[in-house]
Amino acid sequence: MRSSFCMAGALLAGLLTVAPACAQSNAPVTYYHDAGSKWPFSPAVRVGDVIYLSGQVGFDANGHLPDGMEAQARAAMNNVAATAKRAGVGMDNVFKCTVMLSDMKQWPTFNKIYVEYFKPDRLPARTAFGANGLALGALLEIDCMAAAPAK
Repeated sequence: MRSSFCMAGALLAGLLTVAPACAQSNAPVTYYHDAGSKWPFSPAVRVGDVIYLSGQVGFDANGHLPDGMEAQARAAMNNVAATAKRAGVGMDNVFKCTVMLSDMKQWPTFNKIYVEYFKPDRLPARTAFGANGLALGALLEIDCMAAAPAK
């Protein structure tokens, strides 16, 4: 039964990043929580050697969405980096990102900020698509996966 699920998951991997978890189906799961968070999800979850970072929007340090794609992109990427750090990895460990943009015309503006967070020879695999609406009126949301080798 498990192999059927993993095969089905692997077929959908481009849509739903399930395949890495299937390969590690007996791996321990660690949930990274934010104390007092009002959101119904963990900011990061580790399954084996992979950290799954929940989608981040461009909240600034005061919990507000700044105006404009550039400011929200920078804040979202800062949030990704901070979440990765809390889970014990850095941006060099990020190997896959999915970006949802409220307006695909803003793709070049997002890219300008995005590349600042990675070394040129360590750009993650990435998917980007336009969304009809994002949580809390955000202009973008980004989720990522990062390698977390056992220590």
